[in-house]
Amino acid sequence: MKTHRFRLGLLAVLLSILTSTQTQAADGLLVRYDFRDGKGNVVHDRSGVGNPLDLIIDSPSNVRWAADHLTIRSATRIVSKQPATKVFEAVRKSNAISVEAWVKPANTSQDGPARVVSISSDTSHRNFTLGQEKDQYDARLRSTRTSTNGIPSTSTPAKSLKTELTHVVFTRDPRGQTRMFVNGRQSANRNVAGDLRNWDRGYRLILGNEQSNDRPWLGEFHAVAIYNRALSANEVLQKFRAGSQADPNTSSPLATRKSPSRFETHIAPLFAEHCLECHDSAIHQGGLDLSKKAAAFAGGDRGNVITPGNAKDSELWQLVAKDEMPHDRAPLSDDEKEQLRKWLDEGAEWTSEAIDPVVYKNEGHAGDVWVQRLTLPEYIATVKAAVDVDISQEAKQLLPPDLRADGFRNTAYNLGIDLKHIEAYSKLAEIIVNRMNVLEFSAKFSKSRKLSTDDTMRDHVAAMGKWLFRGPLNRDEVNQFSGIATTVASAGGDFEEAIRYIVQAMLQSPRFVYRIEHQRGDGGRRLLDSYELASRMSYIVWGAPPDRELFEAADQGRLSSREQIESQLRRMIKDPRTIDRSEQFLVEWFNLDRLRNLRPNEDRFPEWSPKLADDMRRETIAFFREVAWKQNRPLSDLLNAQVTFATPELAKFYDLKPQSDNLARYDLSDVPHRGGLLTQGSVLTIGGDEASMVARGLFVLHDLLRGTINAPPPCVNTTPPPTKTGLTQRLIAEQRIGDSRCGVCHVRFEPLAFGLEQFDGIGAWHERDEHGNPLRSDGTILFPGTAKPIAYTTSAELMDRLADSERVQESLTWKVTQFALGRPLIAADAPLVKEIHQQSQKNGGTYASLISAIVMSDLVQTTRTQQEES
Repeated sequence: MKTHRFRLGLLAVLLSILTSTQTQAADGLLVRYDFRDGKGNVVHDRSGVGNPLDLIIDSPSNVRWAADHLTIRSATRIVSKQPATKVFEAVRKSNAISVEAWVKPANTSQDGPARVVSISSDTSHRNFTLGQEKDQYDARLRSTRTSTNGIPSTSTPAKSLKTELTHVVFTRDPRGQTRMFVNGRQSANRNVAGDLRNWDRGYRLILGNEQSNDRPWLGEFHAVAIYNRALSANEVLQKFRAGSQADPNTSSPLATRKSPSRFETHIAPLFAEHCLECHDSAIHQGGLDLSKKAAAFAGGDRGNVITPGNAKDSELWQLVAKDEMPHDRAPLSDDEKEQLRKWLDEGAEWTSEAIDPVVYKNEGHAGDVWVQRLTLPEYIATVKAAVDVDISQEAKQLLPPDLRADGFRNTAYNLGIDLKHIEAYSKLAEIIVNRMNVLEFSAKFSKSRKLSTDDTMRDHVAAMGKWLFRGPLNRDEVNQFSGIATTVASAGGDFEEAIRYIVQAMLQSPRFVYRIEHQRGDGGRRLLDSYELASRMSYIVWGAPPDRELFEAADQGRLSSREQIESQLRRMIKDPRTIDRSEQFLVEWFNLDRLRNLRPNEDRFPEWSPKLADDMRRETIAFFREVAWKQNRPLSDLLNAQVTFATPELAKFYDLKPQSDNLARYDLSDVPHRGGLLTQGSVLTIGGDEASMVARGLFVLHDLLRGTINAPPPCVNTTPPPTKTGLTQRLIAEQRIGDSRCGVCHVRFEPLAFGLEQFDGIGAWHERDEHGNPLRSDGTILFPGTAKPIAYTTSAELMDRLADSERVQESLTWKVTQFALGRPLIAADAPLVKEIHQQSQKNGGTYASLISAIVMSDLVQTTRTQQEES
């Protein structure tokens, strides 16, 4: 009996060890050193994979142990007792490798390169080496296409190595693509062709020196790991964020990443698009609410509609399969039906408590943008910052206007380029260069004025291009632009002429007129490199390229830590250009430029004029600057702040006593019906001449409450009927709401505008309309996701309820984030936007706190790559 128990116990132990080994091996881990030994002359391999490859410290007196790291104080070797056979066998088989190290260099003068991690025999023969070459990390990998010394090497940029704890990763995939990451960000890449079958099986693994003891490295080791595959950018990012002492399995996305469920990817979007129009918390026709998990499984008036594990018995499936639902709408597609059937048959797993339809509104657009044309204001600002030429007048004349899409003009998918753009950029580049002192500009990058075809000109081109393109040029780009100098020289031209043509070509290059980011990868997320991050920061905060200080920070690797980024961000927000950029957001959000083309009926509104329209536009901008910046109040206060700005003409229009000959500040504490953006003429004119409850209500629903509504059926006449004696716009709206065909939708948004009924089509306030009908300002608000509307009695109370609403505050976060990213937000963004909102509210909910939270979020710091084809 004891023997039987012993065997069972032994079997359990063996199974435990096997399971552990298989789990870690699945990650590709081969060796791992965490330097927690604390004493002695052995560094233990804690990978749990195969036979441990422990390391021996030659001179223990030259190192110092700490609880979580080992410091090499003077030269020694930390070398394996036997060849690194398990690394050799695995890497030869996979033809790929990753070397991960958490290290803290002692100084930036070590070279040779000084050996950090190496599998080698001497200074000229190696399988692999990760080393330090002064202020750079250098990786050498031996393949059938390189020298036995692993040349050419892959090196990080100058000044990328700091004397601080750093996460360094080298990866090489089976196709030969090598990458180096520093603190989660890709810092270098190249192609090292060939395969790894020529690796020498006799080389041992060594840390902190070469086997020949003549390439010593001093500093701290916190962790070292080697894998038999190329870690993805997303994995590197996760491992960096997990820290130096994280378990290799828990820090790896392969162990922690959870794929989105069928509910998240298919069912929630399906319900949002097809079902919640009639079956949400507010309408719940037939007593059925499909917007919330508990309510959905509770069913409706006829009982349960969802039978987990059995689609055929689910009334929901029966109605959909027969095309009886959705009612009066197009039936679900075959693919949608199949997804619904599978979800029900698989158990109807519901992975969120509630469905917010707006989250799924933009699923047709890609969530990440790698190529984004500069908008007209951004182009003008970029030219000014890059070469100090004001091209605003000519650019506005020559370039086609940017069109609004999804509420903004900087929406990337709508920023195409046609022949007119190409011709305009060419003409503008010529104009810009003619206004420049090209020799003075050229001298900022090189003292040479020699028209040569050697490396002097190539270096000159590379330096100019790096500034104009907001990042380094690749070899082909340097060759192309240097070729212009060669052409000029062969034609008998001089240095100034060559520089003029080179700059002119650069100013119309896609690298100048587009913001371009590296997109190739494994389909996961990666941290932006320093140049990409600097551009994102500057265009988000300023609508302009990086200034010298930010660009130098990127160039010198000083945008790698959160503290460094936050320091730059604090500086940038103090720049007046931040306020100008926020003003662009406001103008585009409320489409204030439409006021210039607004032509109300002259007979009904004789007081209207282009001057009054411009005064309204100025009012809203001045009000925004006052509340958001001068008073630094939460953005939600824009809806009920009791202050405005008006010219004498606008003051009279608002029945205010003029206080100045120009735009002046007015306290509205004693004017109960005014106060906040929605009571300003620039916004009220959204309703048109008839002060349409539909137009105004939809604006509040979409832009402040982030609500969604489906388009009316094609047969519905959407022309608003005119008012008449005994019939106000409110009464017309109430008739629509009472109509069973219309009310299911109109009840969601028209009551939102009831509080604005006393404002006419151009924003004047009245107690009665033109027919003598009394006007009211009471109504209700139905916040999306809630079941019961909330009443208000005056327009002022409506503004207060909106300003105090968490939903409205979240909507402001979504709006600013969309503008910052230049794209519609999608479902995958929602958790990150929630974090942005929470961080912003924690810091006051101001524009400055919000833009800071956006820049520091993963929506800006990272990007999703596209899967490279095999």
